[in-house]
Amino acid sequence: MKKQKPKSPAAYIEGAGIIVEKPVTDTIEENYMPYAMSVIISRALPEIDGFKPSHRKLLYTMYKMGLLTGSRTKSANIVGQTMRLNPHGDLAIYETMVRLARANEALLHPYVDSKGNFGKAYSRDMAYAASRYTEAKLEPLCKELFDEIDRDTVDFIPNYDNSTTEPSLLPVKYPSVLVNSNIGIAVSMASNICSFNLAEVCETAISLLKDPAHDIISTLKAPDFSGGGYIIYDENELREIYENGRGSFKVRAKYNFDNANNVIEVTEIPPTTTVEAIIDKIVEHVKTGKIKEIADVRDETDLSGLKIAIDLKRGTDHDALMKKLFRLTPLRDTFSCNFNVLVAGTPQVLGVGEILREWTAFRTECVKRRVYFELNKKKERLHLLRGLQKILLDIDKAIKLIRETREETEVVPNLMIGFGIDELQAEYVAEIKLRHINREYILKRTEEIENLEKDIADLQDILNSKSRIKTIIISELKEIIKKYGQERKTLFVFPAPEEAEETEDVPDYPVNIFFTKEGYFKKITPLSLRMGGDHKLKEQDFITLQEESVNRAELLFFTDKGQVYKSRASDFEDTKASVMGEFIPSKLDFEDGEKPLSLLTTLDYSETLILFFENGKCAKVPLSSFETKTKRKKLQNSFNITSPLVGIFKILNDCDFILGSSAGKTLIFNTALILPKAARDTQGVQVMRLTKAYLKSAEIYVDGMVKKPDELVTKTIPNAGKAVKYEARQMILD
Repeated sequence: MKKQKPKSPAAYIEGAGIIVEKPVTDTIEENYMPYAMSVIISRALPEIDGFKPSHRKLLYTMYKMGLLTGSRTKSANIVGQTMRLNPHGDLAIYETMVRLARANEALLHPYVDSKGNFGKAYSRDMAYAASRYTEAKLEPLCKELFDEIDRDTVDFIPNYDNSTTEPSLLPVKYPSVLVNSNIGIAVSMASNICSFNLAEVCETAISLLKDPAHDIISTLKAPDFSGGGYIIYDENELREIYENGRGSFKVRAKYNFDNANNVIEVTEIPPTTTVEAIIDKIVEHVKTGKIKEIADVRDETDLSGLKIAIDLKRGTDHDALMKKLFRLTPLRDTFSCNFNVLVAGTPQVLGVGEILREWTAFRTECVKRRVYFELNKKKERLHLLRGLQKILLDIDKAIKLIRETREETEVVPNLMIGFGIDELQAEYVAEIKLRHINREYILKRTEEIENLEKDIADLQDILNSKSRIKTIIISELKEIIKKYGQERKTLFVFPAPEEAEETEDVPDYPVNIFFTKEGYFKKITPLSLRMGGDHKLKEQDFITLQEESVNRAELLFFTDKGQVYKSRASDFEDTKASVMGEFIPSKLDFEDGEKPLSLLTTLDYSETLILFFENGKCAKVPLSSFETKTKRKKLQNSFNITSPLVGIFKILNDCDFILGSSAGKTLIFNTALILPKAARDTQGVQVMRLTKAYLKSAEIYVDGMVKKPDELVTKTIPNAGKAVKYEARQMILD
């Protein structure tokens, strides 16, 4: 008999092989969006207790293993146990534990007491040992994380395979979210929280509980890092971070000068860099000739701690050299803050005050749940003792009743009937040992009733009193300060104004600057421009600024949020017309959704800024108002945003402008009619009187734009203009 050829699996699948067209947007929504939400909510961002899920799973596993009070165990053992809660693999779990360890020195207040080689946060090349060689247990500070976890203070959720449960949050007794640094990159968003001194954070939380209007910076001086160093103190920058949860500040290294050996010894570095990155940058500048005073640089880090040794050539001024190194290397670096925290499952960028208020609300709920748990326990105990109290009235009757009961199952019902108690009370009485059926034992138990009644009334009062809950939280915070508070590691340096920023050795040469509507920037040398071809631009993008300048020019990028981002032409590499250019929102760290409107260049801030708004007003501001002594990258409230901006112009002397309204009217006026205002965010002066219309265009007047211009010129403002048509040139802000 001839064997039949087996059918392919596809033959049994209905519709197999049929190609169905499906929009890519639907595929992204169905497949990528759930992944993105999972990364944001369940992986990358910390919650109000200060932990990401991976941290929480690891620490809770160590707590359940008895490592809070017991001796250390092998890290491999901890990693294996954690995989019951975290299925992401042993290496990922161990890397998490390494960063939480004291030996790694990444955290200001470590959670893991470690033994062995856990690497160093300040070293790129110093690898940690395998988990089978190292040992760990929990630090004493973790007692404040888990002390109440068994008293129903937080919710428990099933683990990934429903074999056990884990806490959704930890009932932390202090604002741990601010005490240790936390960095996370999710999908379309990120978080970068710097660490603060524990004592200062707790003091600030106490002050806010007592007075919601408390000035945070008076108690929370500045961030504090495990690696020490110096913060270049700028109160305005810190207030911005404290208020908005975004901003940046500078951290610089700490060094000593060994005069006998002519060596600079760097012992503390910024948290954003590593020893190897610093040495590589110094070597690079020595090779290019930017730094000529250094004879040798080497890493002398050992068991005593970090040390970078820099040998100087004879006659070198070490202070002047360090100022140059601060400018050219990561020995001075910027820490960018983005306080993005999950609150009730929603990512929110919060200021320090908002974070502390959210933590206070969370902690208040934990205290209430703990008190309610204790209240129920005491009520249950009181209920049982009241049943025992009724037995006290006639012990002999109870004994006789139990003895005369034929079946064991009838003992409890007979006690319930005989003494008028419920089943729980009867079960409790029935389980009393024979040796305890005496008046002394029962009297001692019933003496507890009075104390229980007082405790229950007190606990009930706590639940009904916001002030008492606040008092409890404050007393716990004070106790934590007393137990775990430590001196600041990162100190402050207040640079003198004249020393705030040194003049850099910037090579100066002619350049051509280009800026596009979409925010792309190019700096091209004249030679390259002559040799190059057409500009490469995105589709529908166009050049809004083309200007001849020099490499040392200052650049001011105006945005739709009323802010100005400052930079220099020298900060950008020379490029060609055939490349797209640098995307300014990414290069200068714009806020989410912030778009560039215009670019202005200057050499000495001697010009005057002219701004036109849709409501017909014009502002005249000296460009010197935007000059700063330090290298501030962002200036807030740089212009008024109550009315949309129509045009931004830079002029040296007063000149004529031609304005056009949406109603078809035109006006020519001279800027001499407007007095300059020192305030950058001035609303301006009404120039064109508008009725049910808006200012559509504004540009510097050039002869020939309109016929009979004399009829449009006004010597008084505001003026409605005249109905004369003219074709406006392409405006930057259209």
